Amino acid sequence: MFGRCWNEPSPIHQRFLRRCASIYRSRLPCGLLVAVKRKPDTIWLRVEKGALVPADRYSQGKLRERGYCKGDVLSATLKKVNNPAFNRLHHRIGQLCVQNIEAFQGMDAHKALKKIQWEANIACEEMPVLVDGKIAAVMRFPLSLSFENMDDGERHEVVRAMCRWISNTYWPELSPEQVEEMADSFVEEV
Repeated sequence: MFGRCWNEPSPIHQRFLRRCASIYRSRLPCGLLVAVKRKPDTIWLRVEKGALVPADRYSQGKLRERGYCKGDVLSATLKKVNNPAFNRLHHRIGQLCVQNIEAFQGMDAHKALKKIQWEANIACEEMPVLVDGKIAAVMRFPLSLSFENMDDGERHEVVRAMCRWISNTYWPELSPEQVEEMADSFVEEV
């Protein structure tokens, strides 16, 4: 659909192309330059009674390095650190599908997860594609499930939604809870 390059893409096309580049982290074929936002350093904090304090010496050093002093007011976006065991559950869901459901055969666990995300519209961003000023289609982009992009609560919701989708679409004889239990107890082949 976007097979040719424009000399000056419209603002809508520019936003679409930037979104594609940020999702796939690749250079666009038409050579459009896309600014990549640098990730800020993560400083780990621990909750103490009525306060947030540096969780370790590294975080303490980073705060000193930036010149923050006692009494400074800072802004922050807080999220709870993910449980590594829960990250493994995502991949086990993918492996379970690859080894037991025909629609996923030949894929790796990651591709299976992306297929589930896309099919079920779980943790996806949708973007309309305009052709001649009219909406021709809606494109769906599965978002990253990585630790940095999603907190523990969101990851739990995604797993429940995936298990519900697998149960309803591929294994109607199983409940979503049974699918999650199977994935949780799934033993990887060595």
